[in-house]
Amino acid sequence: MRRVLPIVGLSLSVLLSACQAVNTTSGNAVGVERKQYMFSMLSADQVNQMYSQSYQKTVTEAKNAGKLANDTAQGKRVQAIAKQLIAHTSALRADAANWDWQVNVLQNDEVNANCGPGGKIFVYTGLLDQLKPTDDELAAVIGHEIAHALREHSREQMSRAYAIEMGQNIGGALLGIGQGGMQVADQVTQVSLTLPFSRSNENEADLIGLELAARSGYNPNAAVTLWQKMAKLSNGNQSPEILSTHPSDDKRMSNLEAAIPKVMPFYEASRKS
Repeated sequence: MRRVLPIVGLSLSVLLSACQAVNTTSGNAVGVERKQYMFSMLSADQVNQMYSQSYQKTVTEAKNAGKLANDTAQGKRVQAIAKQLIAHTSALRADAANWDWQVNVLQNDEVNANCGPGGKIFVYTGLLDQLKPTDDELAAVIGHEIAHALREHSREQMSRAYAIEMGQNIGGALLGIGQGGMQVADQVTQVSLTLPFSRSNENEADLIGLELAARSGYNPNAAVTLWQKMAKLSNGNQSPEILSTHPSDDKRMSNLEAAIPKVMPFYEASRKS
């Protein structure tokens, strides 16, 4: 195990040398100020283009299969809420106003939604049918997903993965570690680096999404009731947080409740305008 630790350290060293520190969002009231390390050879435009191609392929396939629900009552409701949120993204990231935002609703039983790089949003009908969210709760979901895109979490994860892989390959060659040793290194990296990093991303998306929803005129308290519904839907079948990429339901709701007073003035101001 001692011989594995230099690999992790080397991975971090490679990460720092191959990446540049940035902060993708600014001016938020919820205290998300963490510097992010982006692989210098992986630009935002490259990531956006790669994802856009995949996104368009999925949309086309759904349309051909009759699974695109944009023209339904559910689809129009999602698009209206997303449009309201998108209109306020520039308060957190100025260049987001110029993104090629797209919103599509897919007929799929999975309780899921996402916003990929560059502002490409999917919402599944399973989320709407099973959670039955209010408009405020739906805004909390979509706001959370938009926050991932604003923070460029996908690019950041890719940058981290590239740097860690480079470090492991170099470390394995220099230290003469065999395949078995490299598998152990992968496990150490997974538990000590990758999973906590993902949970950090989820917490940032929760907080920035909360502020975005409040700025857009949606009650931030709905973020808590949303996750109460999520917890009930999971029936308590949740992996221990140490091995999960998402915060525990209790911790998530506690963090949201602590941040609500910080964003409530935005919500109250939006109701007066």
